Amino acid sequence: MGVPDQLADRMSMAEQHEYLRSRFSRRTMMRGGAVTLGAVVGGAFVPGATARAAVPTRSTAPSVQRVDGRLVAPFGRHLAYGNDPRTEMTVSWQVPVAVDKPFLRIGAHPWDLSHRIGAEVRTLYTPAGVGASADHTQYYVHAKLAGLKPGRTYYYGVGHAGFDPAEPHLLGTLGTFTTAPAHKAPFTFTAFGDQGVSYHGLANDALILGQNPAFHLHAGDIAYADPSGAGKTADTGFDARTWDQFLAQTESVAKSVPWMVSYGNHDMEAWYSPNGYGGEEARFTLPDNGPDKKNLPGVYSFVHGNTAIISLDPNDVSFEIPANLGISGGTQTKWFETQLKKYRAAKDIDFVVVFFHHCAYCTSTAHASEGGVRQEWVPLFEKYQVDLVINGHNHQYERTDVIKGDTVTKKLPIGGTAYPETEGVVYVTAGAAGRSLYAFTAPDSYEGHEHEVDAVASFVNTKDGKVNETVAWSRVRYLNYSFLRVDVTPAPKGHYTTLTVQGIAETGDRIDHFTVARRAK
Repeated sequence: MGVPDQLADRMSMAEQHEYLRSRFSRRTMMRGGAVTLGAVVGGAFVPGATARAAVPTRSTAPSVQRVDGRLVAPFGRHLAYGNDPRTEMTVSWQVPVAVDKPFLRIGAHPWDLSHRIGAEVRTLYTPAGVGASADHTQYYVHAKLAGLKPGRTYYYGVGHAGFDPAEPHLLGTLGTFTTAPAHKAPFTFTAFGDQGVSYHGLANDALILGQNPAFHLHAGDIAYADPSGAGKTADTGFDARTWDQFLAQTESVAKSVPWMVSYGNHDMEAWYSPNGYGGEEARFTLPDNGPDKKNLPGVYSFVHGNTAIISLDPNDVSFEIPANLGISGGTQTKWFETQLKKYRAAKDIDFVVVFFHHCAYCTSTAHASEGGVRQEWVPLFEKYQVDLVINGHNHQYERTDVIKGDTVTKKLPIGGTAYPETEGVVYVTAGAAGRSLYAFTAPDSYEGHEHEVDAVASFVNTKDGKVNETVAWSRVRYLNYSFLRVDVTPAPKGHYTTLTVQGIAETGDRIDHFTVARRAK
């Protein structure tokens, strides 16, 4: 598989994509091409491209053989908010083989589900020779719901011809979800990055479910089907089947908690589309209010209570891993500033939380800090007083002091309080969700085991390569598996409303806590 290294180094992801497509067309495809991201139910679904008719050959075309629907159980259920979390939700799931007439039922009680609501199937075909797997066809199903009532818990079931979740013997397959409230109210959300498939990822999922979060943020590098992570068609080891394992692993949480993802470098799977996100578009249905659905499907925003959440795509600005560098032509940053202006002016929004993959500030020996993020977005974080920035990419937990202009404006000890309106921004790297851990140059320092160091050797990735730096902002470091819990507590106008942020280890122990406070509007 792949583009020769000497060519790949000089080619954009789009150019590599076309090279690989033409290579497989010559070697394994019959004339006419094949629908790689296709749909079924009435037409083709190929984001950013014109669909071509599938060529049914034994070795190169996706399987369309159907079996008795009674013998096929859906799996990998995962939820996502729509543009308005108060009234919109998407339920997504997977089936192992093609099925007829997939649908969803929904109701206020498990014994009172609705009529069948038709669902969309997106078929993702990976031919032999692309990575490590043989021919593999995946069937992802999505049902978008609108007109829901705010703050309401719903029961739902997913099925297809022959498998009806309303049947008494299948009521155990039902799930639930709760829409966002219409007004300000206390809530909890959780976050991490870099999960993949592992015992540690499963353990973190179990702990997250126990936090009863309203939603969960996944800051990129979701399943690691592409373990190389360079965003190149030459990446070795790619295996589409990893996603089957990941969605099965995550279902225990994601079937009831909206699983809001952002895309990292390992999520650029070059075979599926010029931007590498065609596979993600098959698996996830995210809010579509971003600046460029074609090139940046993981860029969006939503509001829950008094808090606005913004997901960004740092592959667009990454100097370290430049496969998609500049793909938006600057539109992402312009859109981001427009969103910040809007949310800061909104009378019912107090907090703005931004999450994405590459770290603005981190001292990991693996990736450390991304200069592209510092160049493009950090000035906007500071200008619009972003309350919390959550990253992944580096497989550890690290939390900064309060930063402005690349310097510490206030030390933020464990248990301290930051006031972003006057002081600056706090950054948290929460990339220890399940993949193998990295390392620090300084000793761990976390709750109950504090070892403060005011000078830590690190580096930042710039357009000219790595530049060493010695930093004073690394306040909490924990080198083991963990995730983030954030409790949002509204307050009357003029009083302090708070984000209470906790780092939670896989053991259940608290490794960090601090508060972000600002006056409620």
